[in-house]
Amino acid sequence: MTRHLGSLEKLIGHTFKNIGLLERAVTHRSWAYESLMGSSEEEIRLAENESLEFVGYSVLGLVVAEQLFLRNPTVSEGDLTLMKHHLVSGSSLAALSEKLGLGEYIRLGGSEVKGGRAKRSLLTNTFEAIIGAVFVDGGYVVARSVIIRHMEEQLQNVKPETSVDFKSSLQAQLQAQRQRTASYDLIKTDGPPHARKFSVEVAWEGGRAHGEGNSIKAAEMQAAERALEMLNPENKKPSKRAKKN
Repeated sequence: MTRHLGSLEKLIGHTFKNIGLLERAVTHRSWAYESLMGSSEEEIRLAENESLEFVGYSVLGLVVAEQLFLRNPTVSEGDLTLMKHHLVSGSSLAALSEKLGLGEYIRLGGSEVKGGRAKRSLLTNTFEAIIGAVFVDGGYVVARSVIIRHMEEQLQNVKPETSVDFKSSLQAQLQAQRQRTASYDLIKTDGPPHARKFSVEVAWEGGRAHGEGNSIKAAEMQAAERALEMLNPENKKPSKRAKKN
């Protein structure tokens, strides 16, 4: 595992003082549960990457916000927000993780091994956990450097008009129609602790829509997208799923 982590350090561009942080960053909860069977919940949490993912997501958001502000001094707050949401979205981070080949470094348990290394949600979570590990190990300046190095192309090319935030779009449309703000409710949570699936309902005057995702945020975004499709049926485009069916 140490040699494996050495190649990952080179890929990331940071040599860890505490290599255990990087090992934890690539350890999925399924691996920790199976490998530490019989251990306490506290011991399992200390081995898997969810807490580092939490830290990494926050650091990533701060660095991206800082860079967008510095690089786009005349862009409005609303457009900066759209651009930030786009850059830190699951789809954008998953694409970056795929490009880096992070999938081959993730430690997965038997329940996730089949297809898990290509699962976009796991790739996104691992990237965020790695950023969290870099921050804890080296501090903000080091983490900032790593993020900019790997996201430079995205930071240069992102534009407000190509950064869609379905929740904000839905809110803007409802406001334009003098309707109250939509409300989001978590209606169901399924799956084991390491593979949660969330179901969310969005409600507005005259309608409801449902969304699902591996996080509440992702489920809310899908629900908002479906709400917009219901409100604007003339603009609805066939989804990839529909084309396949």
